[in-house]
Amino acid sequence: MLSPEAPLLTAVRDGDAKAVAALLQEEYGTTHARGPHVAAALRLAVDALDHRVLDALLKLADPDALDLDGIDVDGRTPLLRAVDRGAHDIATALHFAGADPRVTDGEGRDALALARHRHTTGTGVGVYRRTVRDGNGDICREAVIGGQTVRDGHTAILTHLEWCCGMVTPFAELLDRAMAEPEVDHPVWGAAVVAAAGRNGPALTSCWDAAAALRHHSDPLARYFGADVLRCINLYDESGEDEESPFDTPLVDLFLPWVEQEEDPRVMRPLTAGLAGAMDPRAERPLPALTRYPDAQVRSRAVGGLHSQVQQANPDALAAALACTRDADAQVREGACRALLRARADDPAPCDALAACLSDPEEAVRITAAVQLALRDDHRGDALLDALDGTVDRTSPYYWPLHDVWCHRQDR
Repeated sequence: MLSPEAPLLTAVRDGDAKAVAALLQEEYGTTHARGPHVAAALRLAVDALDHRVLDALLKLADPDALDLDGIDVDGRTPLLRAVDRGAHDIATALHFAGADPRVTDGEGRDALALARHRHTTGTGVGVYRRTVRDGNGDICREAVIGGQTVRDGHTAILTHLEWCCGMVTPFAELLDRAMAEPEVDHPVWGAAVVAAAGRNGPALTSCWDAAAALRHHSDPLARYFGADVLRCINLYDESGEDEESPFDTPLVDLFLPWVEQEEDPRVMRPLTAGLAGAMDPRAERPLPALTRYPDAQVRSRAVGGLHSQVQQANPDALAAALACTRDADAQVREGACRALLRARADDPAPCDALAACLSDPEEAVRITAAVQLALRDDHRGDALLDALDGTVDRTSPYYWPLHDVWCHRQDR
């Protein structure tokens, strides 16, 4: 008679992230949190390309028990297995959790060498059968090869590891890697943009010039890359709070006329996000109008930049945020709820709009609205938040917003 499988392994095989989290959060020191099954659970999650379960393990299990750099019977660490499978979300999660990319497999290849090998040779035979969203929300394609699911994220992983290892991949090569993929939501785009924008010194200035030169490119994918690189250069700038970013004013100088002329909605996304994140007050002017743009992602980025204008009681910005609580897109509605947090306390319209969102069909919008109401000392969403008590762990997107509510209530 076979002995029963450990509960943790069963939960991982079932893809039940809530059960995994519940087992790991039992009294510290139990076999679930620190025992011999944790490392096996990690490998099962990696092999299943299950980002939600992996996230629970990385956040809640004992780091030593996870054995991130342990070599399995196939001679590979979990990171090497994820690299081989082209799973960008899994590979980067392991890397950021502390997995060592220098560990080699049986053929002497570390994570960077294996990623470059797969980037060069491809995955081999197999047809990409379906397109999915990975754990980061990026688009990727999956094939079944030799009984295993393989994704097309090898170039994205290579680009990520090159940047993390301090390698300066030429701007033109990064652009080529991105443009070889027509879906701008594919992880290779984000990896290439980060690698370009994350440079230092003269290399960063050269990168800025190369990205700015793409504004007039005939291919909207090239314009998208240039706009997103410029946005991220300004976003990543490490000037102190009392120092003006050297890129903020040039970005606004460039983006204001660009956003008026650009016709491709994909390019409008980084342009809008760049203006929403800029400190130059001129960048605020087009945002209320952009909350009515046909593309939902543009509207979402625009409403995300209204916070300071709403706080300053700008009537156009407040009207735009209030209207966005009724937008057709859930992300836009959720962003509008956040934008209303700092609206004037003596104006009942923001709280009334948030209260109306308590019956929104999307849970994330309902919870966000209830959180903002609580932070504004309006109790109409308290019942919804109280119903979550004891059901939210550190793997939940609601964990920190609810923590903010708890701290606010304690400080009152």
